Amino acid sequence: MESGDLYKAANSLRASSSSFWRNSAKDTIFSKSSNEVMEDGDEALKWAALEKLPTYNRLKRGLFTASNGEVNEIDVTDIGALERKKVLQRLVGAVEEDNEKFLLKLRERIDRVGIHIPTIETRFEHLTVEAEAHVGSRSLPIFFNFIVNKVESYLNYLHILSSKKKQVTILKDVSGIVRPCRMTLLLGPPSSGKTTLLLALAGKLGQDLKVSGRVTYNGHEMNEFVPQRTAAYISQNDVHIGEMTVRETLAFSARCQGVGSRFDLLSELSRREKAAKIKPDRDIDIYMKATASEGEEANQMITEYILKILDLEICADTLVGDEMLRGISGGQRKRVTTGEMLVGPAKALFMDGISTGLDSSTTVQIMKCLRQIVHILEGTAVIALLQPEPETYELFDDIILLSDGQIVYQGPRELVLEFFESMGFKCPERKGVADFLQEVTSRKDQEQYWMHKGKPYSFVTANEFSEAFQTFHVGRKIGDELAVPFDKTKNHPAALETNKYGVSKKELLKANFSREYLLMKRNSFVYIFKISLVGLRKP
Repeated sequence: MESGDLYKAANSLRASSSSFWRNSAKDTIFSKSSNEVMEDGDEALKWAALEKLPTYNRLKRGLFTASNGEVNEIDVTDIGALERKKVLQRLVGAVEEDNEKFLLKLRERIDRVGIHIPTIETRFEHLTVEAEAHVGSRSLPIFFNFIVNKVESYLNYLHILSSKKKQVTILKDVSGIVRPCRMTLLLGPPSSGKTTLLLALAGKLGQDLKVSGRVTYNGHEMNEFVPQRTAAYISQNDVHIGEMTVRETLAFSARCQGVGSRFDLLSELSRREKAAKIKPDRDIDIYMKATASEGEEANQMITEYILKILDLEICADTLVGDEMLRGISGGQRKRVTTGEMLVGPAKALFMDGISTGLDSSTTVQIMKCLRQIVHILEGTAVIALLQPEPETYELFDDIILLSDGQIVYQGPRELVLEFFESMGFKCPERKGVADFLQEVTSRKDQEQYWMHKGKPYSFVTANEFSEAFQTFHVGRKIGDELAVPFDKTKNHPAALETNKYGVSKKELLKANFSREYLLMKRNSFVYIFKISLVGLRKP
């Protein structure tokens, strides 16, 4: 099936949706900006002329409203910085107040013609991850150990010497479901397996690990699609090119990742709106067309939006920096790492420690924006945080609590305290729930939460918690859902990416050449100096 037919195929299965959008043109329940009749005759003529263009050309053109109220036709693939700034200012003037309204407008435009947004449900069943590692002094990264390890691995390969490595279990028979349109918080003390679980869900586990069990997206195995493009894993480590600015870093990431299924969605959306004689909001139309178009200038629209919601506008033109070059702060660098993935088209987000180095207010703001994106655009998100503040904790819908490589609890946030009270542990009134959850499985902290003071206390291990959760009503419900395979007929054809690259190899080559040329200009003194040395060298 061609990529351009994905949305047509998915929505042709829903006859009721088709009848809905055909009749919606006569309905008045939608926003005023979507159904208003253009009073200005010249403007109406411009829109009529735009609609007569071939589909491909029509998706590249939009009507821009200038500051004086004049409406002009523009090419969204070559939109200027001033026009781009005005469009975003009208859509998202103040992030805290306007971002939700902006996303609701996007969703309203999609819903009113009956298009269904692709969603991803991720399941992991009996997932066990083990690793072999040296312990004690042999684990130290020194030159002697490196030589000994190389010799030992060669002798192991020839079956002359048995391996001295110890088997370490990182995840032990964990199962669960990550549902779309819900924010999932991954909690657990250090070394509990949070990063490994996120890597497993994103399809990025190392080849040197021993993995059993399975991870599926909408019932499809990992070898049936490209998980690295379907999902985005945001690492807790910040790795950037220090000589590039924040805006250049995000723009390069957006250019390499491509637009995914955005163009197909917009093509089907435009076709249905034209048939139903619906005129979209001009600014929303420009934004969607720009973010669905490939090219360096078009990518700037999604880049500017991410800069705004991550509060990076103040340092957008500042070098990222590194250990040798002064640049942005550690907290800003962490937000750049998050932004590099958000500018892409991935529909599932797996984030590891993205709040490290951020103050509580900034963390809450970012989490609110992510919550709005997940809830309104039906995304899938699992976010690992070490010590979230109560305000941040309350923004999540589901909790996954890990301890010693086992899932202690997974389910709605509102029911987590009920489970631990059934086990005899109660969270004090003035205690943060997130802190309580991470301490109640600890041997040194668990006793203080024992609620049966008259009864003898004994330490409850993570394995005992895990077994008890299987009999808890939330755990039984998850087990019953896992016992029934996912109905693959509900999988949207555009949900899972099957192409290895988001853009053509030619476009990737151009993007990398542009980046290297930029870095060469920025370090021109070094190159000129080296060339001079070569020229002065005697034959």
